[in-house]
Amino acid sequence: MTPLQRFAAYDAGEHVDRLPTVPVLTNTTARVIGARVSEFSGNATLTAQGQVQAYRLFGYDVIRVMNDLFFMAEAMGAKVRHPVDETAYLDEPALTSVSEIDSLSPPHPQKAWQLHSLLEATEIILDRVGGEVPVTVGVVCPFTNSSHLLGANQLARLTLKNPAVVHRLCRISLEAALAYAEAILDLGATPSLTEPMGSGSVISPRAFDEFVLPYLKPLAQLVHSRNRKVTLHICGDTRHIWSSMVDAGADCISIDDEAKLLEAKEAVGEHVRLMGNVKPASIMLQGSPSDVRQAVFDCVAQAHDNPRGYIIAAGCSLPTETPFANIHAMFDAACEIGFPVNLPGIPRINSA
Repeated sequence: MTPLQRFAAYDAGEHVDRLPTVPVLTNTTARVIGARVSEFSGNATLTAQGQVQAYRLFGYDVIRVMNDLFFMAEAMGAKVRHPVDETAYLDEPALTSVSEIDSLSPPHPQKAWQLHSLLEATEIILDRVGGEVPVTVGVVCPFTNSSHLLGANQLARLTLKNPAVVHRLCRISLEAALAYAEAILDLGATPSLTEPMGSGSVISPRAFDEFVLPYLKPLAQLVHSRNRKVTLHICGDTRHIWSSMVDAGADCISIDDEAKLLEAKEAVGEHVRLMGNVKPASIMLQGSPSDVRQAVFDCVAQAHDNPRGYIIAAGCSLPTETPFANIHAMFDAACEIGFPVNLPGIPRINSA
């Protein structure tokens, strides 16, 4: 089955060969084509080549176009470092003080090279394999982008001392995200929403509902207006905001490995599909293929019967140096389990 066929059958409750499986590859694709990570920056052809060849090598069920979390902020004036062969990181926020907020403006998706190159890569990918696999594009959501514009520590302080400023930044970031998401949809791809700074490991549930939720909803509404489904990923411990993620309009929530799939299923499984949460670092990067197999079996045991469905996946984007053998092991385990699932001899899952 192609991934599109697999999802269509799975969604319709028809026979599928295995559960949909998504290792969440970003810069690991550089290793597939023998490139350096920094070569992806602004290079649509190479970015597309990495994703297409990685998809053909591993056979995953969703392509996600995104090289780092800072491309939008960089297009708005932040200074981002692109090490030769490592993932980019924020060097300096766009603003040195809140008095400079009025100088910000949302970048045009087709004019800012950071956005245009990703859109061009998406167009190439769609042309090559869009008829067989879903193609998504990562959208950095407003609260996280705001932290890149002003600095995470400064933004966190302002949520308490001057919330109006935080809302101003989030509104500007929302405009930028909406424009980018619309450009993605116009190509025929689907925006994939990521809001790591909304994590329960970073802010309180009250702060999430005040500063994150109102800006996720318009993005979800836009995606739904184009008859697409919303996948929302938030890093870290999200246990106390699962219901808010549902309220935001998510159709599928990606669960990081700091939370338990079984708890998510019991809390919100009637409302959303679950995705996750094989550990990206300790299992996918540092473990053995047998460790990966066991982790996949454990995740499937917890979530295979989620009422809205389940996708085998890593808890977050895979580290660049993730061994290919471990990525193959994820798919080997998915095929071994099959669907309906066959889980003989699986240890009892500890839900504590």
